[in-house]
Amino acid sequence: MSYLVSLSIFPTDKGESVSPYVSKVIKLIKESGLPYKLTPMSTIVEVEDINEVFKLMDKAYKILQEEGCNRIYTVMTVDYRKGKSNRMEQKVRSVEQKIGEVNKV
Repeated sequence: MSYLVSLSIFPTDKGESVSPYVSKVIKLIKESGLPYKLTPMSTIVEVEDINEVFKLMDKAYKILQEEGCNRIYTVMTVDYRKGKSNRMEQKVRSVEQKIGEVNKV
């Protein structure tokens, strides 16, 4: 089983550029050991248990709150599929088999 989760978490009260805050969340995801891919608009994480993502989000909120963020925006989309794994790679390969190589982040 696999949950592919697209996740964006960032403060809305810290000005135009929020990369210092986003970087702290990405570091948390990186150190979690979960498979992930950073894209310009979100981070994709693949988990077998959706609760792993909720735990990550809880930690991310705490990190941003400790940084003085008073307003935090989150977007999360989830694609669940039973009986599959390593879908981050497989989904891209499936498209490339049909149309050839594509740009990847």
